[in-house]
Amino acid sequence: MTGNTPAAPDTTTTTRILDVAERLVQTRGFNGFSYADIAAQVGITKASLHYHFATKAELGRTLIARYTEAFETALGAITAQLPRADERLRAYVKLYADVLANERMCLCGMVAAEYGTLPLPMQEAIRVFFEFNESWLAGLLEQGNREGCLSVGVPPREAARMLVGALEGEMLLARAYGDPGRFASAAKLLLAQLQVSGERMRVTGAAGTRSRRLPGRVRPARAKVARVQRAKRR
Repeated sequence: MTGNTPAAPDTTTTTRILDVAERLVQTRGFNGFSYADIAAQVGITKASLHYHFATKAELGRTLIARYTEAFETALGAITAQLPRADERLRAYVKLYADVLANERMCLCGMVAAEYGTLPLPMQEAIRVFFEFNESWLAGLLEQGNREGCLSVGVPPREAARMLVGALEGEMLLARAYGDPGRFASAAKLLLAQLQVSGERMRVTGAAGTRSRRLPGRVRPARAKVARVQRAKRR
């Protein structure tokens, strides 16, 4: 039995293949490279590459799954390290900015642009990535509304879809102009539309205490009663 069992692929070589393929997708797109390109950069034969990934479709699905897992890890770290929703949102946007700073694009954004030419397993994997991001952001926006640090005037799920679409789209435009500053400016404006100012946060946070102590409609009434009593004493 042991003699008939194929040897497991070398994990080191597999990782190198995925690293090279990921960079190629992020800079050229999925249809912009071949197995020959990967083999040359990794330093293996195409036959060896096919041993690790029998088809390019299998390679593509694995790339998307790995990228999604990396995003899940990054968002888990953001959740663990940053308590406030507005801080988490800024950290989320920074994930995109960091990718662009390395002269790359979001892998799933690049692949989504070629959606119609991709096999079904890759299409499904792309949707998993975006649905995960939208779900995480929707929860974040709901948290921000509760905390009073974010202001969302539409259902959180719709706002989350808008955010993901805006960030992905602005990455493409920044790349077209060769100007990451375009993304930074757009992201700053986007965050400003959602964030509540410090003064408004203080008012929101203290409103419950003030209303219990001195309700707004009681103060004028009390002042009027006091004036009447003073007038009677005179």
